[in-house]
Amino acid sequence: MAAGLLYLSRADVEMVGLPMAEIIAAVEAVFREKGEGRVEMPAKIGIHPAPDDFLHAMPAYVASPHSAGIKWVGNFLKNPARGLPTISGLVVLNDPETGMPLAVMDCTWVTANRTGAASAVAGKYLARRDAEWLAVIGCGVQGRSHLEAMLVQFPTIRFVKAYDRMRANLDHFVQEVQARYDVQVVAAEDCELAVKNADIIVTTTEILKHPTPAIRPEWIKPGAFCMPVDFDSQFTPEAIRGMDLFYTDDVTQMDYYRTMGYFANTPRVQGDLGEVVVGRKSGRTSPEQRTMAMHLGLAIEDMVTAVRIYERAWAHGIGTRLPL
Repeated sequence: MAAGLLYLSRADVEMVGLPMAEIIAAVEAVFREKGEGRVEMPAKIGIHPAPDDFLHAMPAYVASPHSAGIKWVGNFLKNPARGLPTISGLVVLNDPETGMPLAVMDCTWVTANRTGAASAVAGKYLARRDAEWLAVIGCGVQGRSHLEAMLVQFPTIRFVKAYDRMRANLDHFVQEVQARYDVQVVAAEDCELAVKNADIIVTTTEILKHPTPAIRPEWIKPGAFCMPVDFDSQFTPEAIRGMDLFYTDDVTQMDYYRTMGYFANTPRVQGDLGEVVVGRKSGRTSPEQRTMAMHLGLAIEDMVTAVRIYERAWAHGIGTRLPL
């Protein structure tokens, strides 16, 4: 690791241009590390200035690639009305050999892209390989990163159905998808029309402690893979109970969230993605299985993404080098 501290703004992080395919590969590899017990990651702790707003501290150590650090990230639901992003924060990387700080970088791009990558990894093990229809509920930053990640993981996808309760967001998303990707995109009039007949269902709406979910079990076709990025805000307990396979990214963290009042009506998971990646728990074994991965977002994903951004930025002279 290089000496000195590197500061990377959001523009710097984006300038590095880390490809989604590389992030997906890195995230899959770190879930394998997790499954083999080669990571250290305490349950995230946080403060809650408002009932559905939070600031979380997310530390992690990963043996390979050798990386350590912490993400300090906020989620404030009223920020868009203030002209601010919902999610903001910083990643701090440390040298695992000396503990010295190496980099401080904006976490917005990192969070969006590593989250989409983690969902794509879950899809690799839980979705049908011939998936053609993707449904995206929630057309914000996470909706965009998940669309990109799923298209990278599933080149078979040809159709996208999108829904957002804000029509302007939906229209802008549809226009952007049409201009950027070689897929047919449809703006659904409601959540039900978006979800029905979809092979992969991604929900990226607001995370709420006391949600009023809408997605019913009869809307989900046999063989569908469901990826709620917004906890249980959109899928009813009945829909979740109808899953043949139900995993999370970290059982310990989900149990911790339950003590905080989340997942009050959500069934217990069958295991975590790391166990699936290393083969201790089964992935999809039948084309008719309904499957779900309810991810919480893990610091190990941030570390393996951020360390690659740091290495590329340092090598190419991106960012501002600061003395300690």
